[in-house]
Amino acid sequence: MTGSEWFSAAPGGLNRYFTELFHALARQAGLQVSASAFGAVGPDDPPGARSWGRTDGSTIARARSAFLERAELRRADILDRHFALYGPTARARGGPVPLVVHFHGPWAAESRLTGQREFGVRAKYLIERIRYARADRFVVLSNHFREVLCEDYRVPAERIQVIPPGVDLTRFRAAPIPTGTHRTVLCVRRLERRMGIDTLLRCWPGVVAEHPEAHLVLVGTGSAEGELRAQAAGAGLGDSITFAGKVDDRQLTELYTQAELTIVPTTALEGFGLIALESLAAGRAPIVTDCGGLPDSVRGLDTSLIVPAREPEALGARIVAGMNGTLPTPEQCRAYAETFSWDVTAGRHLTMYQELRR
Repeated sequence: MTGSEWFSAAPGGLNRYFTELFHALARQAGLQVSASAFGAVGPDDPPGARSWGRTDGSTIARARSAFLERAELRRADILDRHFALYGPTARARGGPVPLVVHFHGPWAAESRLTGQREFGVRAKYLIERIRYARADRFVVLSNHFREVLCEDYRVPAERIQVIPPGVDLTRFRAAPIPTGTHRTVLCVRRLERRMGIDTLLRCWPGVVAEHPEAHLVLVGTGSAEGELRAQAAGAGLGDSITFAGKVDDRQLTELYTQAELTIVPTTALEGFGLIALESLAAGRAPIVTDCGGLPDSVRGLDTSLIVPAREPEALGARIVAGMNGTLPTPEQCRAYAETFSWDVTAGRHLTMYQELRR
């Protein structure tokens, strides 16, 4: 397996998925797996976890060091790549190695949404097309990203397999919703424009008007943090909003325990929404938008948790309804989360790997 960064070095959805899948595959009987990414290997990572080096430095230098690392590939039956830019080509001394590409999202399109110049966006798209060219199988988390691969990258549908992600059911526990003078709504997202935090801030005055005791906690950092802080301050929301920044896993688990519900207000390029599964595993219902694959995370539990993206009135109304009691219980959330298991996900990957070796 080759990724981008280890989750402990750079928290984020792709890195969480890569790290958790590696752990789950390492638990599969009869399978030897190694995984390489940037950042220090954690003390709890299984044997086979490797680092290409630190997460800093130039992108070109990092890409070069990852491209030249071939020691593990010489012994591999499958190369499973999780980020287009990093990792060796799928060739060993004995010839081509079957290549699996995990498509976590359109790298070029995401860069366009962050404001990158068109030349850089086109260069990233070209890199993606080159690195995807010889893939034997693509893995996506939802049917939405299957469509993106087919339409935007011209990948034949028969080479794409949808495998939903898992969630760490041991790290999270479903606790009763707390009672007290403050009622916390939690949003865990990178502070980027496509994450829809601005929509959440626009609806928040209406929530506070109905529930003056409501308090919004925003966890994460990103390039839009400055403008989001200014938006909150300009609307006079400062006392009811906390920008918590980056938190570790222990702190995040505690924040879930303190929360009444969570929000995932993404407006573009959402493949599935691992954070929604984590919320469910912690017994907290996530209100999500109808963006990309996000609805797949809650559709089997309660379709009323899905609201239109970029519509602050609809989002605010659903938050208010949730605080009025119209939500699945912590027990219902946890039971639904238990239908998403990393071991089941890993087993489906193992079956796919075996098919490619035949």
